[in-house]
Amino acid sequence: MSVQNNLKKRWIYLAAGVFAMLFSGVLYAWSILKVPFKEDYGFAEKVLSLNFTITMCFFCLGAFFGSLICKKIGVKLTLILAGLLVGAGFVSTGLLTAQSSPWLLYITYAILAGTGIGISYNVVVSTVCSWFPDRKGFCSGCLMMGFGISTLLMGNVINAMFANSAFGVSKTYILIGAIIAAVLVAAGLILRKPSAEDKLPSPKSSKNVKKEAFESRDFKTSEMLKSFTFWRAFACMAFITAVGNSVISFARDLVISVDATPALAVTLVGVLSVFNGIGRILTGALYDALGRRTTMISANVLTIVAAGITLLAVQLHSLPVCIIGLCLTGLSYGSCPTVTSAFASSFYGQKYFSVNYSLMNFNLIVAAFIANFSNSLLAQYGNYTAPFTMLLILAVCALGLNFSVKKP
Repeated sequence: MSVQNNLKKRWIYLAAGVFAMLFSGVLYAWSILKVPFKEDYGFAEKVLSLNFTITMCFFCLGAFFGSLICKKIGVKLTLILAGLLVGAGFVSTGLLTAQSSPWLLYITYAILAGTGIGISYNVVVSTVCSWFPDRKGFCSGCLMMGFGISTLLMGNVINAMFANSAFGVSKTYILIGAIIAAVLVAAGLILRKPSAEDKLPSPKSSKNVKKEAFESRDFKTSEMLKSFTFWRAFACMAFITAVGNSVISFARDLVISVDATPALAVTLVGVLSVFNGIGRILTGALYDALGRRTTMISANVLTIVAAGITLLAVQLHSLPVCIIGLCLTGLSYGSCPTVTSAFASSFYGQKYFSVNYSLMNFNLIVAAFIANFSNSLLAQYGNYTAPFTMLLILAVCALGLNFSVKKP
């Protein structure tokens, strides 16, 4: 098949991938999705915080196992499986009541839905990106943008459905689960990996990118894990991601603490997701234009600034400053998955990318536990000063690790 035909086909795959990620990204709307469990069902905040942590753990595990399953049964069946898991997770969560044990929430939302979305995330990213060897950063940025802006597009709809007596909590979860399942099944019927006969453009280096030395071979997963470079980058990304993860877990309550109304708080959670999406696609473009080192350091510095400004907003009790902090946090958090995807591909090759990328994504588990600790500090001290002070320190530590990342 000609390169021209593949250029047309891959844009269809990219559009399908973005659409699938748009619905899968509802996972990050937890600060909105958890509200009924807190206000109507009386679940403790520590229970809801732990649920988000467990969700991120199984999201990462799902991504890892998804990469292995996909090799055995292919893209189509793997995405259908993911859709069924997500659908079952959301539907069963919708059947919970105020008398339900928190463990049931962990099983339905965190384990079932989290695993399903993790599987779909890895399969969609690795499949679609394999069609863009010449524009890795741009492709991953578009996919991550879809995942990132989901909270804005779906979060407000979900919040309105919660408030509508025709839907309520139960029917909202059931309907959302059914829709996500249908979208992922449809994606499974559309997407496929390129075959040996498919001709694709060769990777090109921008003249603006400073020359960076990389190993010109594909690293097996075992080789990657033995690389000290991997662990430095892993820790760096975990610390950077922890800032965004923490803010996402309590974003709604954070802005309410500086005098935002509940309605405005929901909108601002959506604004956070918009900048999350913008950060993902801008980072992809920056990666393609300026290279790995400049992009990673820029993202890290932005994270430091975001944490610092949000801490200042808490100290000043200023809603405008808090909004600026949220926007910057969204941009910095959005840079993380794009950098992680492009980093794994650039440093360790495309052949084992699916598994290598899923393991690199385990930094989200570390970040989730840090986010849970942030919520513990919030509960202990009763304000956001302690959590953001810790997050600011971690972001600065990440910068030190960032400067030390060299070729594998």
